[in-house]
Amino acid sequence: MDSKKKRSALNVQEGIEQPSSVSPYLKKKRIVRPSLLSVDQYLDGILNKDRMILSRAITLVESVHPEHIKIAQELLEKTLPYAGNSVRIGITGVPGAGKSTFIEAIGNLITEKGHQLAVLAIDPSSERSKGSILGDKTRMESLSVNPHAYIRPSPSGLTLGGVARKTRETIILCEAAGFDVIFVETVGVGQSETVVKSMVDFFLLLMLSGAGDDLQGIKRGIMEMADGLAITKADGDNILQAQHAKSLYQSALRLFPKLGNGWDVPVEVCSSFTMEGIDKVWDMIEQFVQLTKENQFFYTQRNEQNIKLFYEWVEHSIRDRFYANPKVQKKIESLIPLIQSGQITPYQAGGMLLSEVE
Repeated sequence: MDSKKKRSALNVQEGIEQPSSVSPYLKKKRIVRPSLLSVDQYLDGILNKDRMILSRAITLVESVHPEHIKIAQELLEKTLPYAGNSVRIGITGVPGAGKSTFIEAIGNLITEKGHQLAVLAIDPSSERSKGSILGDKTRMESLSVNPHAYIRPSPSGLTLGGVARKTRETIILCEAAGFDVIFVETVGVGQSETVVKSMVDFFLLLMLSGAGDDLQGIKRGIMEMADGLAITKADGDNILQAQHAKSLYQSALRLFPKLGNGWDVPVEVCSSFTMEGIDKVWDMIEQFVQLTKENQFFYTQRNEQNIKLFYEWVEHSIRDRFYANPKVQKKIESLIPLIQSGQITPYQAGGMLLSEVE
């Protein structure tokens, strides 16, 4: 055999030494996190409409750190007297209805009318990474730079209760900062809509025509919660379809029981591209607020929401304290292997846990 190696694709040729994946010329920068402010500093910043302080206060409210929770509760107590002077509007819709585009269109319209707008966009959290995209600022380019608007995307968390607690608290902070219109944009049609409905004054449902059987486009339950419907993307060749869908929804709504607030749910068509009909949607909301304030339903609903919030807060606080108990944690650790091995059922384990801490 030749002393020289035969060339073959199976032979591994020696290559050059691989450089370090990190450049040695780049110095590692130390991340400096902003320190916590005092409650009075947060309060002064919020009342003086300092948006950076407001954002930090909302981050504080969203935190699950025990120290942050304590400071946040004290801050909320101090901001509460300055809150409540806004119209809270929940906005939801079928996928593809253009929620973000609609919010940008109507948001720019109402800020031109002299309103201060806060948009609280709830983004779904991942079950795996626990993270959220939080991309609403990129979808609302002009509104995000509007000096009279404030956009705050927030993660939904892994429980619907998390949406309710944190969003309600964020609403209080935004109202104290002088925002008189609050939009709460939901993650889409689903269970979170029921939660959002319980924290707003007006619930707007966005619909999309021309996507199949319009009346099958959404479940009856979500339509019964709506205070108003808006059919979006009513422009170009879609105008006739939008008008046809409007007639179908108006007929369907007549079959639903009355809301009990003296309001007949209207249906409007609009286009966020041409701005056609956007002003009618805002007029719808203003008429609803005027009517419900005159017949006191507006205030009655707010009081009912506060009572519901009280019960929710108590339930979540009891749960959090229960699982934070070292005795409970130790007992759970001993029960998990028994459940996994099939020695006891989950129900038996639950009963044993509760009897242990009674």
